[in-house]
Amino acid sequence: MARGQAPPDYDLADRIALTEPSQVKAIGHPLRTAILSLLHERAATVNELAVALGRPKSTVAHHVKVLTAAGLLQVVRTRRVRAIEERFYGRTARMFYVGVERTPTGDELPRDFNDFEVAAGESTAAYRDGKLWGFIRHARITEAQASAFWERMAELVTEFDRLPRAGDTVYGFAVGVYPTDHPTLPGASAATSAAARRSRPRVSRRARRGTGGPP
Repeated sequence: MARGQAPPDYDLADRIALTEPSQVKAIGHPLRTAILSLLHERAATVNELAVALGRPKSTVAHHVKVLTAAGLLQVVRTRRVRAIEERFYGRTARMFYVGVERTPTGDELPRDFNDFEVAAGESTAAYRDGKLWGFIRHARITEAQASAFWERMAELVTEFDRLPRAGDTVYGFAVGVYPTDHPTLPGASAATSAAARRSRPRVSRRARRGTGGPP
């Protein structure tokens, strides 16, 4: 792919829902996720992926086979080198998301690994060097608002994926929305009522009964 060209160098869908347990299992392995991440830039052969990952070609070939069988990778082109036909693999979509919560037997689907745990490990050196840019915020909102905000973040992720590869440094970009047990303030009306009760003048029991004390 030419330097400065928007990646990747092959056609793919924007999003694909993972509706089979085998697909969720396939995407949940860290090495397979690394393969998928590399293919955001351009299509690559098993040998190129093995070199980039520093792993044996046989190991990478196995994981590519699993991803292909799950419908997450596809052969986008081939090249003849001497008597060998090289296959270039690409993603089938820019983004994958889990579209089913249980297996046909009613069991829970295997969970994907924690992206924030991966990001925390990757960002250690950047934090030490003063090059980590990040924010964390908490807001008491509805589930519908959280879903709508996630859709906006997904668009930003797609924009990040499509940035032309031009620099010499690979930057990580982690986003997410998740429920927490972070403390929250009471609602404004409740707080106002509580404040009013606290500021109301106290009247003694004797005064309420109309006995004792000056008028």
